[in-house]
Amino acid sequence: MGLLEEPVSTSEFDSFRPPEPQRGKRRKGRRAGRRGLAEGARDGSREMPMVPEAEFGSYYGRPVVKPAPWGHEVAAYLFLGGVAGGSGLLAAGAQLTGRKTLRRNARLSALIAVMLGAVALVKDLGRPERFVNMLRTVKLTSPMSIGSWILSFFSAGIGIASVSEVDRMTGERIPLGPLRPVLRAVEGPAGLEAAAFGAPLAVYTAVLLSDTATPTWNAAYKDLPFVFVSSASLAASGLAMITTGVSEAGPARTLAVIGAVGDLISARVTEYRMDPVTREPLHRGRPGRLLAWSERLAAAGGLGALLGGRHRGVAALSGVTLLTASALLRFGFFEAGLESTRDPRYTIEPQKRRLAARRAAGGTGDSITTAG
Repeated sequence: MGLLEEPVSTSEFDSFRPPEPQRGKRRKGRRAGRRGLAEGARDGSREMPMVPEAEFGSYYGRPVVKPAPWGHEVAAYLFLGGVAGGSGLLAAGAQLTGRKTLRRNARLSALIAVMLGAVALVKDLGRPERFVNMLRTVKLTSPMSIGSWILSFFSAGIGIASVSEVDRMTGERIPLGPLRPVLRAVEGPAGLEAAAFGAPLAVYTAVLLSDTATPTWNAAYKDLPFVFVSSASLAASGLAMITTGVSEAGPARTLAVIGAVGDLISARVTEYRMDPVTREPLHRGRPGRLLAWSERLAAAGGLGALLGGRHRGVAALSGVTLLTASALLRFGFFEAGLESTRDPRYTIEPQKRRLAARRAAGGTGDSITTAG
């Protein structure tokens, strides 16, 4: 009888098999068991999973979004553009209120900042003629095209006003000849023209970042301009508090306090309105540390300007603090965006949530979503 029995095979996969049902003594019970076994086999209830459930990933671990091909020169331009734009506005205010020292220092600060920013921008572009090529046309739907024209108009106005300031500082030794009266006549309008383009210069870079597919930058598109305007106020007021005596730096101190409050509030509101996943890079790694220190320094600088701004040493120290806070914010947010492109989770999960929200609202009859 033992010769008629089939040999029992063993395998390393036997442990994954479900336990065999107990066989009944009656033939009827065996038939019922076989019937149930067949039904279970048909509906798949007896199948054992041989692989774990799939977790979210990416195609061979590659990112979904290609990182922006920008180096830290662009981050420096973000900061310097804010310094220049804010200083241009501060110079116009000093011009209208008769604060000559503050006007001069703010104009020269704006000129130096915009020149350094242009150098950083050209360095990132690789060749100077590439910037000139962007001025061959005006494309209203391109933040980069509009930004190039904003930078050009601001530079022209602040350049004329600054040349007049330098001419006065040197005792009119610049060989201008008959152009000096013309320069004096256009100096005031040029300063106001620069101020008109100062705010757009400080804020257009926020539109430039959020117009990309970079997850963290794009998620902040609604509120990032307010963050950059507040950051520009910190930088411009801080630089003015360093370079100008307390007797004429009253508007700079006021702007510093307003900028610090605006910076802290706008940063929190921006994070609150972002997707929970896309805000994670703002709190992790090097970008998180930069942004955390930016908040601390902005608060400390604002308090210093409010409580001790009439003391020259405290005012200068507060100015350095505010200037550093603005730089850390620009670099921190820039690096957080680049970090968000390295993990496909920051791209896919917000897309899935937006799709689910559209479907829940009944928005499935378009080319973006389809009924599941």
